[in-house]
Amino acid sequence: MATLRERKTYREKVLQALYEATEGNRLLGVTGAKLHDDLGVPEEDLAAACTYLVGEGLITVDWTAGNTPTMVALTHQGIRLMEAEEEKRG
Repeated sequence: MATLRERKTYREKVLQALYEATEGNRLLGVTGAKLHDDLGVPEEDLAAACTYLVGEGLITVDWTAGNTPTMVALTHQGIRLMEAEEEKRG
């Protein structure tokens, strides 16, 4: 299992990848397979990161029967968080 630092990094990577891929449009999503391939995050850790982010209200996830994310999208709250992060970076 991933360390706390790795788990936080995976969550940040998922949010950043979604924000970049959807250009902040919550009507668009990314497949779990694409996130897995692009980020190189182990499947179990990707599922855990998505579960955490759903709990925080930052993303929505459609799940397969095996608890694998099939489609992932940012919520309005997730977009606001990522826009605030972007503004901080300038």
